[in-house]
Amino acid sequence: MMKMGTKVLNVRNTQTKQSLINAFLQLVSEKDFEKIRIADISQRAQVNRATFYAHFNDKYELLDYMLGDSASAAIVEYTSGTVKFNQESIKQLVLGACYFYQQPKIKCRSSYIGLVVPQLKEKMLNELKIYLMKSLGNTQTEIEKTFYVPVFANMINEGALQWASGNVSMNQEEVARRVSLLIFGGYQPPS
Repeated sequence: MMKMGTKVLNVRNTQTKQSLINAFLQLVSEKDFEKIRIADISQRAQVNRATFYAHFNDKYELLDYMLGDSASAAIVEYTSGTVKFNQESIKQLVLGACYFYQQPKIKCRSSYIGLVVPQLKEKMLNELKIYLMKSLGNTQTEIEKTFYVPVFANMINEGALQWASGNVSMNQEEVARRVSLLIFGGYQPPS
């Protein structure tokens, strides 16, 4: 049973974290990430620096917290939490990755984008590898999984990145279909 004081403290911590996140988001639209100081974030959030450090070690940890488990949530949402290895699940993984990459539509300076995109990619690749490792289960040897999981994860991720960056004229459903065909050996070169 949670005491009333604990509940109030949890709400206050959540509100403080959100105000730090909001302050950070405002600042990245105004100045380069490297130039944002903890004092800037604290001042914008109207808290003292000690309060910032009670929640985060530095601005990189704040950024990592913001990205959170959104990659995992996108995969769970698009696969309905079902772990299978078939063409349909691969399509859903691609669609989940596409959704994940379109989320950070934050108006910000290029230094922030340069920092966030690699972190987003790393988070999505890790989550895809976890899903694929589970979905391959006992169907592959450990040696085969060690080979296939990163290859498939990178194919899914790259398909989503190509779509999200606008490098392809296909819609996300077509990208998902083509990636699943590549993974399942049904690639047909254009006639």
